[in-house]
Amino acid sequence: MSVFDLFKKQIEKADKKPRLVFPEGRDFRVLEAAVRLNNEKLVEVTLLGNENEIRQLAADNNFRLDGIKLIDPNNYDGFDEMCEKFVEIRNGKNTLEDAKKMLKSVSYFGTMLVKMGQADGMISGAAHSTADTVRPALQIVKTAPGMHRVSGVMIMERGDERYIFSDCAMNIDPDSDTLAEIGYQGAKIAKMAEIDPKIAFLSFSTKGSAKGPQVEKVVEAVNKFKKDHPDIPADGELQFDAAIVPEVGERKAPDSKVAGHANVFIFPELQSGNIGYKIAQRLGNFSAVGPVLEGLAAPINDLSRGASSEDVYLMGILTAAQSLAKD
Repeated sequence: MSVFDLFKKQIEKADKKPRLVFPEGRDFRVLEAAVRLNNEKLVEVTLLGNENEIRQLAADNNFRLDGIKLIDPNNYDGFDEMCEKFVEIRNGKNTLEDAKKMLKSVSYFGTMLVKMGQADGMISGAAHSTADTVRPALQIVKTAPGMHRVSGVMIMERGDERYIFSDCAMNIDPDSDTLAEIGYQGAKIAKMAEIDPKIAFLSFSTKGSAKGPQVEKVVEAVNKFKKDHPDIPADGELQFDAAIVPEVGERKAPDSKVAGHANVFIFPELQSGNIGYKIAQRLGNFSAVGPVLEGLAAPINDLSRGASSEDVYLMGILTAAQSLAKD
């Protein structure tokens, strides 16, 4: 069973359908995916944008909008209330006039719908930059309790094999505290994907085989993680072969319960994480699902501007599953 089949089953079993907002409702790819999600009764969909334009695009492509909510931020009855709430959230950092300008942006508007409990999650980025998606999320929804950073988690899948790689998208050079948080966020996504997490904090060194500040950072992160989350198996610093190959793990880290059996891999910095998942994808024929943004108080995910309709559809399923896992 693929990870998306797994997520669909989780959604279908839920007591209520997740409510997702798509800020880019006038984009054909987004509209097609949203209609598909609605027709399959997986989520309750809200599309943002000019209602007439969305309806015309739907009519031109024979898409039915029954059951889909359309909201135009430029013609929204609750706009004044939303602006006041935004100013309250920003705690003096923005005025009411600022709010009226900023909330005309569909990214800010959609994020406020999530914050105000009118949606359970948001998917954006088909026509906006990552910054346009992440900045409002950090300013409005903010990080989850106990979290200080957001990480980009990849679910790597090949046949029956399923692993977690992180961080592959967000933190360029995380310190030990951030690495420990990334480890916990990776464990959360692992559990959502029904992986029993065994976390390897990766390095070019295994248990002191090499020295240097890069190694010390990883060791510190492992110690912090074990102190904060003693119930989740984790170890490091480990080289990748020691983390995943049982005989290598036994030889290089004989006292480790994780070495040779890891399924969640925490990279020491963004460069290696991004390179690592793309090597697995291109040379190892793994499917790379994500990046899933983890660490926010509510699920908000970013699309590539080159995303296909299928990509939007799958990210909708993933975000819906995240919202259920959060609950």
